[in-house]
Amino acid sequence: MNPTRTRALRTSLGAALAGVTLLAAPAAVADPGGQPGGPHRGGDWNQEAFRGDVEVVPGDDASATTLSGVVFDDADRDSTQDAGERGIEGVSVSNGRDVVTTDSEGRYELTVEPGMDVFVTQPRGYQVPVDEDNVAQFSYTHLPEGSPDLKYGGIEPTGALPEAVNFPLASSKAAKHPLQNCIIGGDIQPYTASEVGYAAAGAFTDLAAREDYTSCGALFIGDVVGDDLSLYSGVREQTARLNGPARFLPGNHDLDFDAATREHSVDTYRSEFGAQYYSYDVGKLHVVALNSIEYPVGDSYNGSLGDEQLEWLRRDIAQTPQDRTVVVASHIPLLDYADQDSTKHQVDEVAEIHEILSGREAIALGGHTHSIENLRAGDSLAGWRENFGIEELPFTHLTAGAISGDWYSGELLDAGYPAAIQRDGGVPGVVTLEARGGQIAEHFTQRGDDGSNQMNIGLNTPSYRDWFDTYRDSAGEAPALETAGTVAQSGLGETWLSTNFWMGGSGSEVQVSIDGGPVRSAERTQAMDGEGQHVGAEWSDPEAVQQQLVDGGNVADRSMHLWRLPMPEGLAAGAHTAEVTAVGVDGQATTETFEFEVTE
Repeated sequence: MNPTRTRALRTSLGAALAGVTLLAAPAAVADPGGQPGGPHRGGDWNQEAFRGDVEVVPGDDASATTLSGVVFDDADRDSTQDAGERGIEGVSVSNGRDVVTTDSEGRYELTVEPGMDVFVTQPRGYQVPVDEDNVAQFSYTHLPEGSPDLKYGGIEPTGALPEAVNFPLASSKAAKHPLQNCIIGGDIQPYTASEVGYAAAGAFTDLAAREDYTSCGALFIGDVVGDDLSLYSGVREQTARLNGPARFLPGNHDLDFDAATREHSVDTYRSEFGAQYYSYDVGKLHVVALNSIEYPVGDSYNGSLGDEQLEWLRRDIAQTPQDRTVVVASHIPLLDYADQDSTKHQVDEVAEIHEILSGREAIALGGHTHSIENLRAGDSLAGWRENFGIEELPFTHLTAGAISGDWYSGELLDAGYPAAIQRDGGVPGVVTLEARGGQIAEHFTQRGDDGSNQMNIGLNTPSYRDWFDTYRDSAGEAPALETAGTVAQSGLGETWLSTNFWMGGSGSEVQVSIDGGPVRSAERTQAMDGEGQHVGAEWSDPEAVQQQLVDGGNVADRSMHLWRLPMPEGLAAGAHTAEVTAVGVDGQATTETFEFEVTE
């Protein structure tokens, strides 16, 4: 028989974040993703959005190196400071190295060299403008002679340093409120226009239906496209559908590969989306968006910030109030599970970044690995210790998964996109950071789902492991496993009920009841206690692998969020039902049922 599943919406077990009450969405308002709404729900984003641009006043002094300007409350939203529109004091403005704050009239002054991005840090209670595609406008790039000859164009010559660069802001009570939902999208990464269409039918259709992130918006953390930078226009068409501001980070597939130096390696990206690294405040969050791609390094890239960006980070954090939770986002994660033994795919300066954030409430976000990871304070892996000297994590590190999933591979589904199951058995989707003051919970929403589906359930049987070993290197060519969802009585003692809880981490639990019997706790396969990765059929996700080996894709032969329960040896032949409850680190629970058959 084929296994079947039913699922229930997640529920609270009364173990939510200490001192924090999670709000229910108003019954009269649809709540895609199951997210609490906060005070910013219910408006028409397209009517209310602050649309505008940074005001650049041209200059004619080719020898000028000092830039001044004003940060102001743009009451009439025309991107120009008019009489009566006040300057805003105490706002951070940076050239990517130095950080200054505006005076009582909102004025700033900075030394600016060719190649620098000048940007404002959106202060709490304000919004920067967005363009017609909802892309946030908060920076100016100074490149007098423009980019070198690049395939995708790079940056047009900007000429002499402007006489002024002025940053308009719009006052926003919603952006000040401590309740915020922030969308984190990893690796859209289309290589073709057709794959832009897959992203459009999947995650972007989901986000277009949601209205719970209008203040914090969506942050897409790199690999916006897959090497073909002409596809940026197609991605912009999708961000135009959002109900909130869109911000971006460059990834290793957003590079100008014909650039000879790092100085110009993301010029085309900057021409489309603005500064290559920056920060912004919303609610009680201070979000730091980093460029973690060092290129070129030989004929490839490396995970690194570089000295100048690291110094900017120190100065940016020094200006940040202690009561803010710092969210550090980068494409290549600071550290991750999938590539825990690699220096290229993690960030060289991770120890320095941890030190800079010492004593603060913080969370790190990454993409790049095409896997979903919820790494918690105290987690430890051998690769982190051996390569970076990190004994254990000081705070949560999330890897957000990929909107593209496993690079749009696998079976094409009726919904109009491929299954694209990821290398850890996770599915394409987005993460929502649910900020309640300085406390953050994280929730994953599968593409095309309402947020209730949080796991895979399957049987890891002797026949499955034999099939796995036979076809492990033949993804896309394997025959279907004929015994899926069944186990012989003689094999019960060598069989596990496997649960891949995508956002599970240290502190999560998976509990199982078979045929209404006693509830038993499943064991996590990866303890995150200083060991290396467990890899192979024994540690794999059977439900995901059965699709990947048949329809194609990277095989889910390891995971940091897999739980398994030994099957009772006394089960009678016939149909059985397992009820599986997965409890997240924030106390939220999801229950699903799984039907299987025991044969004689």
